[in-house]
Amino acid sequence: MSRTTPQIKPLGLDACTALDRAFADFLHAQVPSPDPRHHWLAALTSYQMGRGHACLDLQALQDQAAALLGWSAAQAQILPADLSAAAASLPWRVGEGSPLVLAGDTPSQRLYLRRAYQAEQDVMHALRARLAQPLLETSAWVVHLDALFPSDAQKHGQIDWQKVACALAVRSSLTLITGGPGTGKTTTVVRLLALLTAQSRLAQTPLQKPLRIRLAAPTGKAASRLGESIQSAIAHLPPALQMDPPAAPETLHRLLQFTPDAPLRDVPELACDVVVVDEASMIDLEMMARLLAAVPLSARLILLGDKDQLASVEAGAVMAQLCEGADLGGYTANTLDWIQAHTGQDVRQYASSSKSPGSSLAQHTVMLRHSRRFAADSGIGQWAQEVNAGDTRAVNMLLSKCPSAQTDQDPLFPPDVDLLSVQRMPHTDVAVTVKQGWSHWLEMLRPLRMPQAMCSDAQALQLIESFADFQVLCALRSGPWGVENLNLCISRWLGWGAELWYSGRPVMVTRNDPNLKLMNGDVGLCLPTANGLRVAFVQAGHIRWVLPTRLDAVETVWAMTVHKSQGSEFSHVMLVVPDMPSPVLTRELMYTGITRAKKRLTLVLASQSVLLQATAARVMRSGGLFELTEESVE
Repeated sequence: MSRTTPQIKPLGLDACTALDRAFADFLHAQVPSPDPRHHWLAALTSYQMGRGHACLDLQALQDQAAALLGWSAAQAQILPADLSAAAASLPWRVGEGSPLVLAGDTPSQRLYLRRAYQAEQDVMHALRARLAQPLLETSAWVVHLDALFPSDAQKHGQIDWQKVACALAVRSSLTLITGGPGTGKTTTVVRLLALLTAQSRLAQTPLQKPLRIRLAAPTGKAASRLGESIQSAIAHLPPALQMDPPAAPETLHRLLQFTPDAPLRDVPELACDVVVVDEASMIDLEMMARLLAAVPLSARLILLGDKDQLASVEAGAVMAQLCEGADLGGYTANTLDWIQAHTGQDVRQYASSSKSPGSSLAQHTVMLRHSRRFAADSGIGQWAQEVNAGDTRAVNMLLSKCPSAQTDQDPLFPPDVDLLSVQRMPHTDVAVTVKQGWSHWLEMLRPLRMPQAMCSDAQALQLIESFADFQVLCALRSGPWGVENLNLCISRWLGWGAELWYSGRPVMVTRNDPNLKLMNGDVGLCLPTANGLRVAFVQAGHIRWVLPTRLDAVETVWAMTVHKSQGSEFSHVMLVVPDMPSPVLTRELMYTGITRAKKRLTLVLASQSVLLQATAARVMRSGGLFELTEESVE
């Protein structure tokens, strides 16, 4: 049998990478195949894994290859005919240790790299084990629930989904809580912890220890924000339900004592009663498998996240798959009756139906729907809603009504969404808006740019907080409209030269550094001290100074990608949309960027059609976790 390697022609920027082709070449060298379609399937499976997909969806490959792969129609034309049909005869999927795994029934078959398949199976087995746990049917806590959610708080006949979420979480070892910005995910968790703490006190004997609570998030920045939000929310608990603040949130890596490539069986079990993980949409398959392995079945696991945000960079889109259909509810008659009896909330309009068949998982999932950040007439809220819905007509209407950022505006009452139309980058109007966005911060920084200036901890804290009032977000890293170019431009616009370290340089940590106790995503400011330039980071509300030369994994962050902004909020966001379509431009990316803004959003556009195309494009993350959303309650 010939060992000649079939050739996969270079297809351009968005086609298979050299690594993907090398993987297919390696498999062919070990077990040759005469069918060139096999070579394609192996390379495409690797390619999809690199794009964040758990697998290669063979049905989608057959029906809509260009959309699945993020290729142009011309690129997709190069694919061999009947490519999906060749999966059945793949020689590299045979045997227990085969590098590829074919799963699912025809026509919904999926081709996996074995590592991704194993991680997905681990997640599914662990979730099924949690869903099989008996519910804790007791009503002793209902009086506390009513104290946390008084009846007069229910206005205009709205369902109090926070109350529903707390109630369902009390009786279950697994709860998924999803919702957009400002819907109260953190507030809900604090009230839930207060509820569980009160319940624990009632049942506590002299020998029992207090409730053991662990808090975590995928990045250091998200963990810090979770801690701040919880501290703030605890202060608003009813006096009778006050609780001590739990231990500070950790990154998932630290919580799980993460070691790359360590077997799942070596993940240490956590000594805990409750584990809360925020920003769960950022958790990939392998990390979720480790988390589920670490949390004992006797403990409650609460996952918080926005299912509509960008998924993890690594393979999985776990939260999005698990919360598929959460907007429809899918509650069974038993769950509806239980919710009514224990919370007084009538959610019958979210009963199971043909579109949402009432899976076991749906009985443990709650979607928070009322945003307290964005009022009904909020421009940012409207933009987020229409983009998230993929409604290009509505977005086009919003564009037609959007005021220009170039025109004179009342500085005391600026619009919450405005538009900056520019045909090239860099652009003077963008520079002006950037200077205005950081004007207060630049004024505070001015004295510290003078010779012999020294910054105190209090000044550093104020400067870091002020810097976060404004942020430039980009869809791309490279090119004229990307982060790399804009970081150089903004540095010049604000008056800095080509030096690497200077007073005022903002930096983001790009890799976890346990020695310095810095996490990927931490943002600091370079400032002058009595000992020279140091980088100030906020940790637990206090300033920690780090010598610049010790930071070997940081980048300037005048501008950051939308991906990097997840878990952050800024008063004013400038969202830069490139002048040409790109596979990364999707409604999930636009929605995530828009919802980072709390008070004001400035859209920088060269072409409105690019924004509309992005709104119409949806991330097609492939995976098999959807099976859990179809498994009915037994």
